[in-house]
Amino acid sequence: MDSAAVKEYLFNLQDLIVSRLEQVDGKKFLRDSWVRPEGGGGRSCILEQGNVLERGGVAFSHVMGDKMPPSATAHRPELAGCRWEAMGVSLVFHPHNPHAPTVHMNVRMFMAIRPDGHTVFWFGGGMDLTPYYGYAEDAVHFHQTCKNALDPFGAHLHPKYKKWCDEYFFIKHRNEQRGIGGIFFDDLSEPDFDTAFAIQQSVGDHLLSAYIPILERRIHTPFGEQERDFQLYRRGRYVEFNLVIDRGTIFGLQSNGRTESILLSMPPLVKWRYNWQPEKGTAEAKLYEEFLIPKNWV
Repeated sequence: MDSAAVKEYLFNLQDLIVSRLEQVDGKKFLRDSWVRPEGGGGRSCILEQGNVLERGGVAFSHVMGDKMPPSATAHRPELAGCRWEAMGVSLVFHPHNPHAPTVHMNVRMFMAIRPDGHTVFWFGGGMDLTPYYGYAEDAVHFHQTCKNALDPFGAHLHPKYKKWCDEYFFIKHRNEQRGIGGIFFDDLSEPDFDTAFAIQQSVGDHLLSAYIPILERRIHTPFGEQERDFQLYRRGRYVEFNLVIDRGTIFGLQSNGRTESILLSMPPLVKWRYNWQPEKGTAEAKLYEEFLIPKNWV
């Protein structure tokens, strides 16, 4: 069990993704290293008001503590009170253009040290796409790339992790999906450390090929105030999910993480309206009718 190899991979993954997005955007990310008083630290890379990205964040963290936060033991109550260590890379890109979707990815590893000295580990992560205007070719490309990331480890994984993603990124209080999904997994420790780590690596390694072609295809699409207004309205759903439901956000806040880094996923501009509904026959209505429903794109 080589946690140092995981940390090296994650740190390099952050560098790789940031460098590629800088090429697309033309503007540099701010690199902000930080230390957590309770143990550990990280590096947050943030780009705001770029040429392509209105806001983009890629955060690496490696933190530890003496007592597991409640959100981390919800599914493993036997580990309550254990020493713990967590590391991961999490990113969100919010483009200016409403025709370009938001993307989120997270890859992480968690370790808990029992009182008898036995170490328990598990990996988690995934990626998901949140369009504001739906394009079938984008959905197919994204889901196919997610499938490609998992297929080397067995044909059973993609259907399982795709379904898990649809179920996780569901906004219960709105009774709607956050986006068109992707893949999501957690509590992965089987069959062994090396295989679980390899699955995490493959997911992380496929993010750029899943997203960059879509981003580059959409960033020059003309748009007006109506499209921009709808984008900001739908971003409100993103905020609601992250603050109310997302376990990663809740864990970060419960573990006294660095708030600026935890909330770098927030879009810079958002709108809320009272009981708004899209007009029938519009592109906005099409998003709800054809894209914000779980379906098999590949």
